[in-house]
Amino acid sequence: MSSLAPLRLLREPWNASKGNQSNATDGAGSAWCRGLDIPNELFLTLGLVSLVENLLVVAAVLKNRNLHLPMYYFICCLAVSDMLVSISNLAGTLFMLLMEHSVLVIRASVVHHMGNVIDVLICSSILSSLSFLGVIAVDRYITIFYALRYHSIMTLQRAMVTVASIWLASTVSSTLFVIYSCNNAILLCLIGFFLFVLVLMLVLYIHMFTLARHHLRSISSQQKEPAVYRSGGLKGAVTLTILLGIFFICWGPFFFHLILIVTCPTNPFCTCFFSYFNLFLVLIVCNSVVDPLIYAFQSQELRWMLREVVLCSW
Repeated sequence: MSSLAPLRLLREPWNASKGNQSNATDGAGSAWCRGLDIPNELFLTLGLVSLVENLLVVAAVLKNRNLHLPMYYFICCLAVSDMLVSISNLAGTLFMLLMEHSVLVIRASVVHHMGNVIDVLICSSILSSLSFLGVIAVDRYITIFYALRYHSIMTLQRAMVTVASIWLASTVSSTLFVIYSCNNAILLCLIGFFLFVLVLMLVLYIHMFTLARHHLRSISSQQKEPAVYRSGGLKGAVTLTILLGIFFICWGPFFFHLILIVTCPTNPFCTCFFSYFNLFLVLIVCNSVVDPLIYAFQSQELRWMLREVVLCSW
């Protein structure tokens, strides 16, 4: 792998020497410690699919004035964050391919600075993506539990302030992360932020599901149709499982990787886990592909607008 590889600062623990890592890997003595050889074509394909999907979402929201609402602005910002994840990974992969085939010859110092820029871009997009996932969960919670006061609580001005604050905080935090990447405190902050978003989404969505279940139970008891309650409750449970399951599957391994960097940088089994870092990046890019399917394409009006955007582009 080239030194320009995305998030190169997290591929290996900074506080473990090369010799220790090599010995740990040899000590593990397992074939799985060699990691997976992820083809660059896979990164490129997933990145392009994610880029097209999220670009369509952004275009649809900007084009239709009926979608100029806080909820859709948050979805649009999530799409922009996912686009940045795709663009930064595409840029890093393309540069690696060009340098590996000697098409592009760049001095080592320039490569180092370019790597830092790509790392900042990826980290800021990851942080903003996680932030907007949490904000969307909060927005949906307010929509359900404070429906009559929603427009007074989630005003357009507050939504814009929230969006601007998230982008600013993500950019500053990612820059500090790249500068002070050798400090475990930075990694602990990232881990803590992920756990906070995970718990926030878990609590809010389970509470919303519980309320929906209660309403279904009330309706079914009045209509004496328990089958409706059972089918509705099952559908809600499946939706909730898919929503939180995809989030945890796509983001969990990456942050577990960070936890192991802090807790056991030289342990043989931890070192084996580090060798799968490229797979964790693929899962994050996959999340960028899946996000529009979960948060954007479920809206009938947005689907109609997307269809119009696609047809007009032809």
